[in-house]
Amino acid sequence: MDISFHGAAGEVTGSCLLVTVGGKQLLLDCGLIQGSAAEEARNRRAFPFNPQAIDAVVLSHAHLDHSGRLPLLVKGGFRGPIYTHRATRDLSRIMLLDAAALAERDAVIETRKRQRQARTAVEPLYTRAEAEAAVRQFRALDYDSEQDILPGVRLRLRDAGHILGSAIVELWLTEGTTTRKLVFSGDLGHRGAPILRNPATVREADLVILESTYGDRNHRSWNATWQELGEVFRAATQHAGNILIPAFAIGRTQELLYVFKQHWREWGLDRWTVFLDSPMAIAATEVYAHHANLFNDKDKDRRRRDGDLFALPNLHFSRTSSQSMAINRIQSGAVIIAGSGMCNGGRIRHHLKHNVWREQCHVVFTGFQARGTLGRQLVDGAPRVRLWGESIRVAAQLHTIGGLSAHADQEGLLAWYRGFGQPLPPVALVHGEPIAIDGLAARLKTLRAPVIVPTPSERLDLTDLPR
Repeated sequence: MDISFHGAAGEVTGSCLLVTVGGKQLLLDCGLIQGSAAEEARNRRAFPFNPQAIDAVVLSHAHLDHSGRLPLLVKGGFRGPIYTHRATRDLSRIMLLDAAALAERDAVIETRKRQRQARTAVEPLYTRAEAEAAVRQFRALDYDSEQDILPGVRLRLRDAGHILGSAIVELWLTEGTTTRKLVFSGDLGHRGAPILRNPATVREADLVILESTYGDRNHRSWNATWQELGEVFRAATQHAGNILIPAFAIGRTQELLYVFKQHWREWGLDRWTVFLDSPMAIAATEVYAHHANLFNDKDKDRRRRDGDLFALPNLHFSRTSSQSMAINRIQSGAVIIAGSGMCNGGRIRHHLKHNVWREQCHVVFTGFQARGTLGRQLVDGAPRVRLWGESIRVAAQLHTIGGLSAHADQEGLLAWYRGFGQPLPPVALVHGEPIAIDGLAARLKTLRAPVIVPTPSERLDLTDLPR
């Protein structure tokens, strides 16, 4: 009975954990590696395990760094069920098909370049047909219900409060006369966030696998965050430019639309035209509305009273490429929400090319920017960036709204972990950059918690856990 860490060990992306019990193999997440071109090239490597030998997958949530290699797993011969929350099933279909469409497009473009140089063609990472094949293996579950998914494996999903359908995974593993309870946090949400409920408290575990994205820092308060975002709009109004907001299609986009509606007049949003320039984000917003039963109680009441939580009188959906290109003719007065959230793909790169060199432009970062991404370069103060081979001066005013994170901060992670009570169970830290993991580990050790910092591919015997 053991667990191996095949992704998100010492880094934020590529979540992938392999649990072995009683001769069965269970995968927790199968995420895409995101970042620089060199890092993303790792997605094409063979899995460090045999996909055909995997009996089942449990998916914590729909974000690609947790779900994005599932089509590759199926392509490699995995034929078992993929257990996840039903909202995650709906969102994952959108995410995986979009990722496949982008991969197909990029392969076509790269192949044309190579043909002109008499070089071999490039195959997409996976196709839309392969993404659809993965989605067909999804098995939808609800929160809080226990289910036997393999001999010796019992599963329960709890609300993680990160995005719609995100789950804390509870696993009871039995081999012979030995039972161990494994709790995987997935990505834990930021308490008090709009729309979603707070992460569920779990009371018992023999081992906790804990994310640590913001393990070394705390977010600003929600009130301070809303004030900071409002100040950006007030400042931008004076500069007669556009506001670009790179945003994750799932979670962050819906939060932004919600907050814009709540502060529409206060922030002067009635003076702007708001564009949601992302077919994937538009589809995800429709899924959010369909699963409104998962909203927190306050926003369920607000929805009954005010109707659609994401509707604005000056909101325009941009679905087609031609609609997106038309936005770039607007010199001022546009708020443009587009993906990808880390600027490493998607339509936001076109908007940056047309705006980031303009001093009157404002770029608002509302989420984590991983190492190697264009977003990280901008946040770190790069004077110039490259887009489609062109070096472009960065003159726009850049804003990082750190409090608008969908991840728990250090205090939030500690508070959730303390919910297990005394004696605190062993905790393995994943899904964080080394500085974040080190910061969280130091705080956990002050609680006398048994802390494990796994290295890539490290195997941990679950029958011999530290106490």
